[in-house]
Amino acid sequence: MRLEQLELRRIAIDLVVPFRTSFGTETSRDVLLVHVTTDVGDGWGECVAMTEPVYSPEFVDGAQLVIRDHFWPVLASAGEVRAADVEPLLAHLHGHPMAKAALEAALLDAELRAEGSNLHARFGGDRDRVPSGVSVGIFPTLDELLAQVQGYVDEGYARIKIKIEPGWDLEPVRLVRDLIGPDMGLQVDANTAYARTDIDHLCRLDEFDLLLIEQPLPEEDLLGHAQLAAASSTPICLDESIVSIRTAADAIELGAAEIINIKPGRVGGYLAARRMHDLCVDRGVPVWCGGMLETGIGRAANAALAALPGFTLPGDISASSRFYARDIVTEPITVDDGHVAVPTTPGLGFELDHEFLDAITTSVEQVRTEHA
Repeated sequence: MRLEQLELRRIAIDLVVPFRTSFGTETSRDVLLVHVTTDVGDGWGECVAMTEPVYSPEFVDGAQLVIRDHFWPVLASAGEVRAADVEPLLAHLHGHPMAKAALEAALLDAELRAEGSNLHARFGGDRDRVPSGVSVGIFPTLDELLAQVQGYVDEGYARIKIKIEPGWDLEPVRLVRDLIGPDMGLQVDANTAYARTDIDHLCRLDEFDLLLIEQPLPEEDLLGHAQLAAASSTPICLDESIVSIRTAADAIELGAAEIINIKPGRVGGYLAARRMHDLCVDRGVPVWCGGMLETGIGRAANAALAALPGFTLPGDISASSRFYARDIVTEPITVDDGHVAVPTTPGLGFELDHEFLDAITTSVEQVRTEHA
């Protein structure tokens, strides 16, 4: 493909309920969408960076700047490019995996649409639907938490994940386990909220028969996670720590990661996520697909990724209505019998609701290439 134009579109989309984690509360999302025009057609990608650098060093204003001023000029001057060229062409520009992932996704969308294919077919996933889990934030009261969880149980989700932090862990987990019963999958996510000195406390979660404890310690603390894994009977899953295939391999070798949460934005794109899946399958490590409150663009692509055989645990691919009253795609993701159908629409698997997209757009920036 030859790149003709870059459009950086910002949208503001409200969440149906506030989503609180150990690092903050979100009530709406400021989303950067990347729209590329090529000589074979258009493609769209979604950047999952947050407004502030609290989950990772990236944030949405920085992502827009680095795409516009640094990444796009390199790709636009490269002549013919494919989505697979994004990573090697930008390798000399350090960091910013979420921004790189958004650009790669837009090119992948355009490439697949031009071929009349989709991401599910490209990856060769062995399922046409995947189990759907839901992520539940921290609430002001335990009663509010339990009411929210009961609603998701009634909607048929296959697994519940609750966010935890010091002071909001043992009792919420005990009550949720009592509510959902012993057979439903339950896991917790700390988003780096604990320290090595909390290992004994975290081991008390073993009594609740959890699927996993996700990222309890700081992202750099692989040794601490290995120590916790040795002490706890609950599998330790890494999220924020896993920023590349090398860190995944190292974490597995150290015994710090018994399970890995693969988030395409965090690891630099869907193609890198596929390679990380293959590495984990080779090492015998289960994986699941995490979420970043994606709109229907990222949600559709995540479902295609999660259809690969190594994704043996339910991911955070919940219904669009879990977060948004109205999504920006014409066929939002829904949950049926605890599962999500893998989209087969050409490209990443979505068609945009342009009327709604325009209504919630806050800014549009366009950059044309010199040869276009």
